[in-house]
Amino acid sequence: MDKKTLSKDGTSIAYRRTGQGPAVILVSGAMSTGATVAPLAGPLSRHFTVVVHDRRGRGESGDTQPYEVRREVEDLAALIDEVGGEASLYGVSSGGALVLEAAASGLPVRRVAVYEVPYAMDEDAVRQRREYTARLTEALGQGRPGDAVEHFLRLTGLAEEMIQGARQSPMWAAMESIAPSLAYDDACMGDGRVPRDKLASLTLPVLSLAGGASPAWMREAAKEIAGAAARGTYRSLEDQTHVVDPNVLAPVLAEFFAD
Repeated sequence: MDKKTLSKDGTSIAYRRTGQGPAVILVSGAMSTGATVAPLAGPLSRHFTVVVHDRRGRGESGDTQPYEVRREVEDLAALIDEVGGEASLYGVSSGGALVLEAAASGLPVRRVAVYEVPYAMDEDAVRQRREYTARLTEALGQGRPGDAVEHFLRLTGLAEEMIQGARQSPMWAAMESIAPSLAYDDACMGDGRVPRDKLASLTLPVLSLAGGASPAWMREAAKEIAGAAARGTYRSLEDQTHVVDPNVLAPVLAEFFAD
């Protein structure tokens, strides 16, 4: 990241700006920094001013306690100010929940696109999210970031042997370092259900995307988002999973943001 801006509460937010044209801000999900969505910036910057940032509590950005979702909305407001006072937003996974919250809060947002926001689609999934929140809160409160990462990986459905393998990998230290931000993403997800009332209040266009090779519940969640938004559209990307190919995704986003 080569630039920084200050959020309303004084937190330093690191970002990179590329390209020219209407502004688009890319928002990453859990256990990630701006580097996760940076591959999208290249193709999109041919037509747009693209901003990639490290969300608070990770990467080169600062942090301020106690965390509140509204503070991350204020981070996005500061970035929007940096690019002229209006922008479109793209968020992946729990980052999608954050950009939907930001749009509903009244920020000057033109359009919103989200990819596979992992909302719970039945009561069993809601219960699992409640249990995850409790375990995550306990692990972080007791200073056990590695256990917090394990709880998150289990929530995503990763097999136990793969979790233990990850714990022995060189990447584990970096994962532990941003483990506290898992609580931030958990807060962005609310009670885990699709926020239908909030989505119904949106008057801007919303594009909800999912991978054709992802689990069926993720596609159903994406459809629910589109159906709840007054101007929502659902689209499935053939052969894609939760780790979507930026070369497949970028043209779809470019078409949507250019309208």
